[in-house]
Amino acid sequence: MSQTSDQMELREAEIVAHYPMALAMLQGFDHAPRIGKATDAPTQERSSGIGTRRRFRTTTPGLVTRRTTPTGAVQLMATIEGADDDDALMSPVQATVLNALRRAISIALAVAENYAGVSGLGDLKRANLEGALPPARKTEFSELLAAEALITLYVFGNATAYLLSAHQTEVTVEVGEVEEVLTDNGHTALHGALWELDQDVAAHAPDDTHLVAAVTAFAEALMEKVALRASNAPRLAPFTQGSWRIEADDFTVQGFSPAHAAKSTTLTMTFKKPHEVVATTSPSIRR
Repeated sequence: MSQTSDQMELREAEIVAHYPMALAMLQGFDHAPRIGKATDAPTQERSSGIGTRRRFRTTTPGLVTRRTTPTGAVQLMATIEGADDDDALMSPVQATVLNALRRAISIALAVAENYAGVSGLGDLKRANLEGALPPARKTEFSELLAAEALITLYVFGNATAYLLSAHQTEVTVEVGEVEEVLTDNGHTALHGALWELDQDVAAHAPDDTHLVAAVTAFAEALMEKVALRASNAPRLAPFTQGSWRIEADDFTVQGFSPAHAAKSTTLTMTFKKPHEVVATTSPSIRR
């Protein structure tokens, strides 16, 4: 990480280093929801044929994608690949969404890692692993872990909305309030968020257009919920008083504020009929 003035550059190598972890999260993990409620109904509109990869395709050994299996098994990649009315191949839009999510998770983990370094959380984590965490610092450790979780969640939502902003259409999806916001630590927080996103994609994304809308709506709802939680949380000054620049994406993390492109503006184009077109080269031509 290099720093110029009060803005820090998050190097590409720092982000890419988290790609394997991000991919593993997208492929599959187990999560038992603590706050959110699982739903099993989203496959009713789909065919039950063999081509429905959301139900039958397994991308991680030991985990199945069938919605009637235990709700703790999360396979967001398979769920996203199923958001295309049973097309046998991954669509370009699905690939774009998955790449955006992998990128957003990696950015969030990299920023959280930077926060751990400047806040002292990294030292406390090492001491805790060695069984040498002083009892007098346990409260501080807990508060720093909660701060890390909030930072990770917000940056993930912010980066996801930003990266998908160019792919949004006029279609919107209402996903409701994000519930599974966990503050144990950054990784557990991401598991909770991805579990809930998996639920929302399954429920609200019957096609690619709704997929982008659902993921974006979730990201924005997540940012809103986390920013509210962060307003009363301690130990966040190292994050809120700094900023991280990701040059490759033209994206800047600035505390709990959405990036400029996180909320896109719908472009409405009006096409004129041939007889309504006016030439601009001759003032004698009238409409």
